[in-house]
Amino acid sequence: MEFILPDYVNDVLNRLNDAGFEAYIVGGSVRDLILKKTPSDYDITTSATPEEIQGVFSEFKTIDVGKKFGTIVVVYPECQVEITTFRSEGEYKDGRRPEYISFSRDIYEDLSRRDFTINAIAYNYINGVIDPFNGRGDIEEGIIRTVGNPNARFKEDYLRILRAVRLAAQLSFKLDDNTYIACLYLSNFLEYISAERIRDELFKVLLSPVPSKGILLMKQLDILDIILPELLDTVALDQRNPNHIMELFDHILCVVDKSPPILTVRMAALLHDIGKPRTFTIDEVGVGHFYGHDKLGAEISKIILTRLRCSKEFIDKVTKLIRDHMHHPNMKDRGLKRQLGRVGEDNIFELAELKKADMKCKDENKDISIIEERTERIKEIIKSQEPFNKSHLKLNGNDIIALGFPRGAIIGDILDYLLERVLIHPEYNTKEKLLEIIKENPKFRGKNK
Repeated sequence: MEFILPDYVNDVLNRLNDAGFEAYIVGGSVRDLILKKTPSDYDITTSATPEEIQGVFSEFKTIDVGKKFGTIVVVYPECQVEITTFRSEGEYKDGRRPEYISFSRDIYEDLSRRDFTINAIAYNYINGVIDPFNGRGDIEEGIIRTVGNPNARFKEDYLRILRAVRLAAQLSFKLDDNTYIACLYLSNFLEYISAERIRDELFKVLLSPVPSKGILLMKQLDILDIILPELLDTVALDQRNPNHIMELFDHILCVVDKSPPILTVRMAALLHDIGKPRTFTIDEVGVGHFYGHDKLGAEISKIILTRLRCSKEFIDKVTKLIRDHMHHPNMKDRGLKRQLGRVGEDNIFELAELKKADMKCKDENKDISIIEERTERIKEIIKSQEPFNKSHLKLNGNDIIALGFPRGAIIGDILDYLLERVLIHPEYNTKEKLLEIIKENPKFRGKNK
């Protein structure tokens, strides 16, 4: 088996080999090449020590990102290349880090410490494929299997449990029986893993081709109990509503799958109905309702995303999408502009994608053309610079103060009122007209000095 590698990767391998060292591409890059995919990057492992790597690449800029762990980054014009020395590791006692790391000259020893067989494969053009754990066979069978005893491998780093799920989702593979059992047995130890590491793996699951596969596997392995317990209340919840053909959890999975692979949209899809279990009521004829679930869902989602240590910007975007995800069939221009003002230009088209996915999963034959028509109308509003936000008004708080109004809440009240008028009549948005409207409104008369 021979692979065609980028020139800069060949250059790295050649320089190390010419200097008398072994060097291979390793891990996910080899796995992707076997799957006939183009790797996003190439990790390289070598018998050279970090100091020897720096010597070989002395004419390049190098970055010491983890010298004590054997990793040096070499900066090529095309990209940065991570080169790591063959390693062996001591016993893991904290579920994340080995007691010690020692450098090795043996590629087989290095591969034996890796997580899964499909990642424990190395390649160079001299020796071909090095595959001591039959990773290629597992790739052909579509199996995720640990290198060696799965209990021991997961105890080295409990995040590997979630990583197994992520790889299964990304590759549409299944866990082998022993790996599955070990994941289920040890999944509760994920509570000791940092929120940031959990979050990053969850993000990758959400961006996989069919994220529902990963989420369902997380449920089966009791992982949701640890990282997203709020979702469990949606499982097997009959919505008792003619507008919904699925139980709630199944509907959520459907919306995630039908959303575009944009992280904020997929996360909003996962959490968009998280408020429904707490707002579920049944009317006198037996129909289920979820009044206010959008607003409550946004509040619950903020708690979840804060717990996962997501950025403030990410939390703000996702919660805006959830708060405004409901489809209102009678929404006219004024409603569209209000929504645009609440959600913002950066998020309004992601909201449209979420709404379309939500509608499709209520009824697969649902006509979503109304969402598409509104999206086109929003584009027109933005292009023609029709006002939809207080900042778009042709006067500001200082202009109102100049009329004699005191600083304080009344300034905001006046701006809100003006915006409402302008949403209906965009032609009113001139400074002269807006001042006239203020003076004519009896509600504000006499409140200026």
